[in-house]
Amino acid sequence: MSEFLDASDDDNFASAGLRLTVDLSALTENWRDMARRSGAARAAAVVKADAYGLGIEDAGEALYTAGARDFFVATVDEGVTLRLYAPDARIFVLAGIWPGTERRFFDNDLVPVISSDEQFAFWMAVLADYGDYPCALHVDTGFNRLGLRIDDAIALADDVSRPASFAPVLVMSHLACGDDPTHVMNRQQLESFRRVTAAYEGIDSSLAASAGIFLGEDYHFNLTRPGIALYGGEAVFGMANPMRPVATAEARVIQVRSVEAGESVSYGRALQLRRDSRLAIVSAGYADGYMRSQSSGGVPLRQAVPQGGHGFIAGHKVPVAGRITMDLTIFDVTDLPENAVRAGDYVELFGKNMALDEVARAAGTIGYEILTSMGLRHERRYVAEE
Repeated sequence: MSEFLDASDDDNFASAGLRLTVDLSALTENWRDMARRSGAARAAAVVKADAYGLGIEDAGEALYTAGARDFFVATVDEGVTLRLYAPDARIFVLAGIWPGTERRFFDNDLVPVISSDEQFAFWMAVLADYGDYPCALHVDTGFNRLGLRIDDAIALADDVSRPASFAPVLVMSHLACGDDPTHVMNRQQLESFRRVTAAYEGIDSSLAASAGIFLGEDYHFNLTRPGIALYGGEAVFGMANPMRPVATAEARVIQVRSVEAGESVSYGRALQLRRDSRLAIVSAGYADGYMRSQSSGGVPLRQAVPQGGHGFIAGHKVPVAGRITMDLTIFDVTDLPENAVRAGDYVELFGKNMALDEVARAAGTIGYEILTSMGLRHERRYVAEE
């Protein structure tokens, strides 16, 4: 029988099958780094999707304490939660305002981002009932996701008959190819956005998210919107990532088993062992955001990294063995010393030793999806490591 490591009964984190460590000092240092890179522009903090899966309460409070005073969330619910931890910050809600949410915006001092003709019409009706209230205007400069058309936004700025109560405090757009500094569309969107900002002279403007900040001061305008870079993710393709890792995900080893050459591993016999092997089975699978596409074989959708993903334990990278399953993943630890891995140890899924974006590439995706897919079964703790 395998020997189990001791774990404190009263320490949920120490005994958790899945655990996520969030380094708040790294988070705030990344924000300060992006603020410096933003030059004369102010740096906001994007904390949508529960602060990219790391907890909007603790992340929001840490960023606010570090000096962030502009925040972007996706939904009004996120804005209401954040308001408790960022008392006098300006909080923009990217999904905008919809019937039935008015009081929550006003009661929590949230700024809706108006992104469509329908939202604009509703916002005008709201102002007629409630009086003056700030908003942001999102203009589409080529992304074709959200935003008013450029000509419509410019016409609105020039419309002398528009209600005096309509007074946006921010005009914004979003780059489609900011993660590729050489892409021609970046300059095209920049020129389009300059047309809009000229029509809204004197109003704050924002174009650059994390990747756009690295494109230089032409893209910074008055306010930048760093997101993935705050959480340690790679913002620009092909460039060494200068950000500090923020999150470390670990999964407990449930069993270490010896398997003979010629046997198969996991579903579909996707892996046939060519040597006698030792396998560590850990308590994380695709239900926890550890994506099935990182399997070592048997997942034809993944092509970019055919060999699959790796974990990190006992000072070594170890490959995924066979298909990742719903609750469990198997790692090949044959090349480690025989007693280096025991039941109760933890394999790092990503973090300080396994870069988030290396793991993402093995899954054929991006760091954003890995972070925001971390399941609710993770026990989370926050540290401030200098």
